Amino acid sequence: MSPPPRPADEQPDLLPGLAGVREAKARATRARNAVQVTPAETEPVARVLLDLPPAHLDRVFDFAVPAKLDATARPGVRVKVRFAGQEADGWLLERCETSEHAGVLAPIKRVVGAERVLTPAVAALAEEVARRYAGTRADVLRLAVPPRHATAEAEEAQARPDPVPPLRPVPAGAAEQAWGAHEHAAAWLGHLRAGGAPRAVWSPPPGTDWAMLVAEAALAAPGGVVVCAPDGKDVARLDAALTAAAESAGSAPQHALLTADLGPAVRYRHFLRLLHGQARIAVGTRAAAFAPVADLSLVVVWDDGDDLLSEPRAPYPHAREVLLLRAESEGAAALVGGFARTVEADHLVRSGWAHELGARRDVVRAAARIEVAGASEHDLLRDPHARTARMPQQVHHLLRDALEHGPVLVQNPRAGYAAALACERCRTPARCPACTGPLRLTGPTTPPACGWCGTEQPAWACPECGDHGLRAPVLGQARTAEEIGRALPRARVRTSAGDHVLHTVPDRPQVVVATPGAEPVAEHGYAAVVLLDAWLLLARPDLRTEEEALRRWANAAGLVRPGGRVLVVGDAAHPAVQALVRWDMAGFAAREAASRGEAHLPPVSRLAVLTGGAGALDDALVLLDAPEGAEVLGPVPVDPLAGEDPGHRVVMRVPRSRGAALSAALGDLQRVRSARKLEPVRIQVDPYSL
Repeated sequence: MSPPPRPADEQPDLLPGLAGVREAKARATRARNAVQVTPAETEPVARVLLDLPPAHLDRVFDFAVPAKLDATARPGVRVKVRFAGQEADGWLLERCETSEHAGVLAPIKRVVGAERVLTPAVAALAEEVARRYAGTRADVLRLAVPPRHATAEAEEAQARPDPVPPLRPVPAGAAEQAWGAHEHAAAWLGHLRAGGAPRAVWSPPPGTDWAMLVAEAALAAPGGVVVCAPDGKDVARLDAALTAAAESAGSAPQHALLTADLGPAVRYRHFLRLLHGQARIAVGTRAAAFAPVADLSLVVVWDDGDDLLSEPRAPYPHAREVLLLRAESEGAAALVGGFARTVEADHLVRSGWAHELGARRDVVRAAARIEVAGASEHDLLRDPHARTARMPQQVHHLLRDALEHGPVLVQNPRAGYAAALACERCRTPARCPACTGPLRLTGPTTPPACGWCGTEQPAWACPECGDHGLRAPVLGQARTAEEIGRALPRARVRTSAGDHVLHTVPDRPQVVVATPGAEPVAEHGYAAVVLLDAWLLLARPDLRTEEEALRRWANAAGLVRPGGRVLVVGDAAHPAVQALVRWDMAGFAAREAASRGEAHLPPVSRLAVLTGGAGALDDALVLLDAPEGAEVLGPVPVDPLAGEDPGHRVVMRVPRSRGAALSAALGDLQRVRSARKLEPVRIQVDPYSL
């Protein structure tokens, strides 16, 4: 007897027992399709780097090139392949005639876009960076190549001239004149124009228009140029300077910007312009270090001590190191600049890899007058509290005098209104009764509130003495602006901090109170700069405390107009303050490097920080084949005061000469742990700070 007919609305996929049949048919179909693919006649094998996170997959796999993709499957394009039963993205690195794989090669499924976005130079750089930082090439390439934007790609292909006219350097003269105050600058520029690879560490005097000098050097370079700056404000200055310098030389702009603020479409369009030679100068933040410029002749990094140039994503490369690796591998010139000098830049000079490029001493002395409040007996006679007051009389006198000539900048290290409170009578820190968090004020009329839980405490009483009075030992920029406004009722006072950052201010009398890094650029420079609460920047428990404090002071002092005044409210005897007063950035960096060398700290050694669970770190140390002479410090808890286990940390240290061996060993460790699917361990080689 035959079975009853199947209802018309019945779904066969839901019948029991058919799921396995469907899977078997799908496997057979995939195998049949793989065998029946017609390979390309020439170079039928594609070597593909998969865009997958596991470290043990950071190697090249061979795939077959179907005949229908022969014209588009070119080295440098994005591809889609089937790997481990799922579709994966990848980069086609090269094509060849044969493969070492004995079995049948799976075919490339499709080519994603016709653009060859991964150049051989960038691919080699990504491999070198991954090796240097014990990471994977896939992670590096995510930083190097922006996501594809199909619409922008199609529009650029349609508008691109064929062929693209070559871009040439501007005639000699303008760059030499702009750099005239710097010793050896003419020789450096001449070597650069001749196609050489001069390397320099540059420390300009205060008041220097550094963006214009970088623009002149970039336009004088005979080939491609990559310029990296910490943030969008600096990139905007470089953009304006490059445009103005090109126009004054009778040339069209030759640069393109690469920043996240541009948006995905515009950023990808600028990336393609650099890729095809429509622009030869790449300007941007840290990711611009991988810009696909052709015939690279110069790399520039400005303010290399800024932590914004350190990538917060794996493998955590620093833009300065990426650019130096690129300059070394491609034979390009290098310029590491900043008002302050890092110990890493100083090491480049002391090791002979780079030469010092600075202004003459008479130019530095005439650039600005830098003083410390209460540093002389005369100052103390006029104001006995000049060394203890937060805003001594010298500050008010300088503000009044400088406002007659232009804008004045006041750097305040802390944002907000009153970030910390204490008992007015016994100075006990004010804490929240609910969660013991610090109390703070957000405005002149708001009650004190907890900085952790937000609970307001209008009737707070000191648990030690019972007093209800509060004082603010640390004032934010909002409260500082309020005090200056009361002292100078006729002056306009503006603030720049947090989400409200001013990029530029006009050249008229006004007081700008800004936090470090948020200082706007005055049209013709500031008539005076005041640096408040110098002790606060020197109180951070960090390896780079003094170096970072000097960098932030120097960046603010660098905004003064030629011949302006700078006043520091702090300890005149502190070495960092004295380095600022004398503008001796090289001497301070040398002393800092010497003290670090005595403690076997970078740059004389190579450090690696391993962070993870206690068990994972124990496994990692057992599996790690550390180079000879490696020191293991730890493990210690990441945060000893945390209630739950936040993880542990191990610091490994080797001499600088064995740094490559340590990176190689850590890379092998990551691949072994990934293949065994062990608990992950985060590895940072040469972190920005400890």
